[in-house]
Amino acid sequence: MATESELIEALSQCREEEVRRLVRERIDAGALFSEIVAECNRGMAELGERFGRGECFIPELMFGGMIMKNVMEELTRLVDTQQSPDAPESTATAVVGTVQHDVHDIGKDILVMLLRGVGFEVVDLGVDVPPQRFVEAVQEHRPSVVGMSVLLTTCYESVAATVRAIEEAGLRENMAIMVGGAAASELLRQSAGCDFYGKTAVDGLKFAGEFAAA
Repeated sequence: MATESELIEALSQCREEEVRRLVRERIDAGALFSEIVAECNRGMAELGERFGRGECFIPELMFGGMIMKNVMEELTRLVDTQQSPDAPESTATAVVGTVQHDVHDIGKDILVMLLRGVGFEVVDLGVDVPPQRFVEAVQEHRPSVVGMSVLLTTCYESVAATVRAIEEAGLRENMAIMVGGAAASELLRQSAGCDFYGKTAVDGLKFAGEFAAA
């Protein structure tokens, strides 16, 4: 069987056919579901590091997320067939959405894929999400982190309104609120009362992982 590092390397380089072949080899060799997912998670993390170093760009991040999604679908079918108890539990939950009056979703979708790629249970609220919908999702899912995407400067108030709504609902404790997107900034984070501003989806991934693990 191929070495573990080969799968990690293939996924971090977005070599889809090689990833599919190596995953199939792991399955045929009897590797545990959790072991295969752990390798893929490390590959996704390395892909994020490559992006951070400027060695790849947004299309590669999105393609890597699509590869990871396909791998997870195949592994899930395998577990269902085998009725295996070995499926890994999600490490934490994240609620993510593009704020009200903003319909852009590229950055949000990348963050969702990256978070899922490293084991988060992600509740994707979509775009143009009103503050009350964020509140309802937080009440229902009790996430470790909430991520807001904003690409229009005209939607700054939507970010602040969402934070206020979460606070007024008494849901602010034991949870971090992130903001990111082309219109986001450290100044917006401070003025709106968010915990973290991420320049890129990878920044948000790192913060969410560290916060959930703390």
